[in-house]
Amino acid sequence: YTGEDIVELSAHGSGVVLRAILDEAMRLGARLADPGEFTLRAFLNGRIDLPQAEAVADLIDAVTPLQARTAFDQLNGTLTEAIASIDRRLFDLVARLEASVDFPDEGYHFITPDEIGTRLDEVLQALDGLLATAAWGRLVREGARVAIVGRTNAGKSSLFNALVGANRAIVSEEPGTTRDLVSEVLDLGRLRVTLVDTAGFRSGATSVEREGMDRTRKAMADAALCLIVWDGSLPLHANDTDLVSQISDKKRLIVQSKADMPRCWVRPDSYPVSAVTGEGLSELIGAVRRALSAGEDHRESPALTNVRHVALVERAAGSLRRAVQAVRANGAVALPEEFVLADLQDSRAALEEVTGRRAGDEILEHVFRHFCVGK
Repeated sequence: YTGEDIVELSAHGSGVVLRAILDEAMRLGARLADPGEFTLRAFLNGRIDLPQAEAVADLIDAVTPLQARTAFDQLNGTLTEAIASIDRRLFDLVARLEASVDFPDEGYHFITPDEIGTRLDEVLQALDGLLATAAWGRLVREGARVAIVGRTNAGKSSLFNALVGANRAIVSEEPGTTRDLVSEVLDLGRLRVTLVDTAGFRSGATSVEREGMDRTRKAMADAALCLIVWDGSLPLHANDTDLVSQISDKKRLIVQSKADMPRCWVRPDSYPVSAVTGEGLSELIGAVRRALSAGEDHRESPALTNVRHVALVERAAGSLRRAVQAVRANGAVALPEEFVLADLQDSRAALEEVTGRRAGDEILEHVFRHFCVGK
């Protein structure tokens, strides 16, 4: 794994025996591995590149099968190959331009401005294609927060328990039972979701309930999606519709709870759900997935899942856009080829930071400090 000689000791699972082996090994000069040290050694010895090393941590932390598959794809080098393919085209352009710079009297002797512009457009298209996967990739890797909100006794905690598949939140007919946030990380529609049950809104609340409502408002602000629960067995209340207007700038779905009881109202854009019978849960989960992903799904192509990768690819694309502007100005070269060359080299430097070919100590420390000890 690391490219170095390794001795593995296997023992029975007794904690006493394992501790005795560790103590004896360290007495003889061994030490405990630092976080991610084995993967770091594999990277430093050229066994894997930096995106593959980051994929090891992502695979360990995966909660959903989709997260695991995306991390495994990156571990197999799909992102690395996509970046390398773009870099090879840039390298060819840089080589031709450097040759032209060596013969200044010839100008663009080895490549014409029109050809440079055409080839830069092709590379930019490839980079923009990668950037188009960033929102979906980060959603898969990092997940999203989904807050369940509504009036007291609307069925929020029952819905929370039904989605989680366990009685995590207290359910009672007494108003104001939930006074603090209850959260659970789960696989919802193949996406990692942190589901948050919140305190309900009502007038005449106690000071403790008001504190709970303040926390609900913060949870609403932090959430990527709000599930607004309206009691389907009771007539709509003014507070129900007020809540929709309060979060008009947020993605939201209206859930009609208690669908197993006679309905007092019908609304086409709501999702009838029964936490008792399970009616409507699969439809709601599908709606949550669509709302979070905005219809994106880049399963057939490598996705940018890491904020570090996204920032560097954006930098690479920005440098190329400056190069295009330098090449094209009313059909003529606006700047000397040295300026174009500098932009291309900056773009390549950004891509090499993605793969780790230019990774400094600070970058490596940032990547590997999040690993488990010994991985």
